[in-house]
Amino acid sequence: MFRKLTHAAASAGVLSLLAAPALAQSVDEKVNQLFASSTGWFVSFIFSPFPGTSFPWIVAWLVIAATVFTLYFAFIQFRAFPHSISLVKGDYSDPNDAGEVSHFQALATALSGTVGLGNIAGVAVAVGIGGPGATFWMILAGLMGMASKFTECTLGVKYRNEYEDGTVSGGPMYYLTKGFAERGLPGGRILAILFSIFCILGALGGGNMFQANQAHQQISGIVGEYPGWITGIIFAAVVFAVIVGGLKSIAKVTEKVVPFMGIMYVAAALIIILMNVDKISWAFGQIFEGAFTGLGVAGGMVGALIQGFKRAAFSNEAGVGSAAIAHSAVRTKEPITEGFVSLLEPFIDTVVICTMTALVIIITQQLLIDEQTGLYMLNEAGSAIATVDGNSGVSLTSAAFGSAISWFPYVLALAVILFAFSTMISWSYYGLKAWTYLFGEGKTKELVFKVIFCIFVVIGAAANLGPVIDFSDAAIFAMAVVNIIGLYFLMPIVKRELDSYLSRLKSGEIKKFH
Repeated sequence: MFRKLTHAAASAGVLSLLAAPALAQSVDEKVNQLFASSTGWFVSFIFSPFPGTSFPWIVAWLVIAATVFTLYFAFIQFRAFPHSISLVKGDYSDPNDAGEVSHFQALATALSGTVGLGNIAGVAVAVGIGGPGATFWMILAGLMGMASKFTECTLGVKYRNEYEDGTVSGGPMYYLTKGFAERGLPGGRILAILFSIFCILGALGGGNMFQANQAHQQISGIVGEYPGWITGIIFAAVVFAVIVGGLKSIAKVTEKVVPFMGIMYVAAALIIILMNVDKISWAFGQIFEGAFTGLGVAGGMVGALIQGFKRAAFSNEAGVGSAAIAHSAVRTKEPITEGFVSLLEPFIDTVVICTMTALVIIITQQLLIDEQTGLYMLNEAGSAIATVDGNSGVSLTSAAFGSAISWFPYVLALAVILFAFSTMISWSYYGLKAWTYLFGEGKTKELVFKVIFCIFVVIGAAANLGPVIDFSDAAIFAMAVVNIIGLYFLMPIVKRELDSYLSRLKSGEIKKFH
């Protein structure tokens, strides 16, 4: 996803850019002041905690929705898991169905928008603050989030627009409009417009500028300091070359990049875990003990729960509605099939990749928090090997991997760059579909947005725009507020689709093509 860190982390990450000329700094400062003064209330509202707690209400909004959908669809994420695998393999794919991409390509495109810095940096912060027990709650929230993805992506396909040239447009803005009208409910069009506005803002900020910013930091950390606009222009050129070809071009890239970076990262984690095989049972003991008794710094069990749920919600975007836009373009005549495919997304993103990161950190090192200097990572001898502020965990994750594989920090830097690139191209598509919903379809209108998007790539790499990123992150989670309201009203339609499909699958009416 976009960066998948708390909104407070944006300023820490973005403001650590290379020193810019005095004029550029003054421009950055003016923009920051303008944004902070005019949008600070919105950012504070979206990420504000419940009174007397540190639990953001937006996280509760996402987790409660995931719980409701899990119960309403009778734990569909577990019942349909084997069939989901068959669909991704293409066993039931008819090449003549309407749509632009295969089930696997749709899944890869959506994953490229969620797998990112949160899986690398955010998990270190969650474990550091909430203790190993945060991992348990992170896994639980990821498993429940699978039901949210199932619901929104089914609706995305069912209410998509299909055009004569073979292209499609889908996502929350379409099922909010059409689904509400079908059920005779008012307000669907208003909700769709709000969602589209938030989606465009989120795409340009967290899904674009922050990614370019982080990529520049990683590259300059390896090759030495140089102006950010150079990175921005290079990334903008590559991104434009991919997105100008439309979703099919994006899918061709993501279906190669996402498996490569995912397998590379998980393989490295598995190597480290196997190198410390004697500590695996101890690590899981720490996770389960910490989940209920509290081994962390922030408030025992409650602290572990908050950090775990927060990390899962910020990482897999279940309920945000963004993935429904990518999944809507799949080639299928059965909307429910893409719901099945999409539920694999939180499983891969959170249950597998985030958990791998957490296990490596728990097994290899000891994390401590110091009130003055922030988060420490200690080796077995008790010496500090990494110290970063409490908002940035990529150094901790790098140190954890580097303690077992000396050259892995370089691989991690490559992974961050690939994550940033894949996130940008996915969010360009999300923003584009929101743009065309508001302003209409057409090659010229699409090109205008793509050019704007690439301009923001350069701005993101070159400028220090912390409050702008804070605002765009808030916009992304505002998408979830609008989207989940719609899902509650439309979930009976998904239930009807599900019952129909499962009865036909059981009777043999639906057959494999391979």
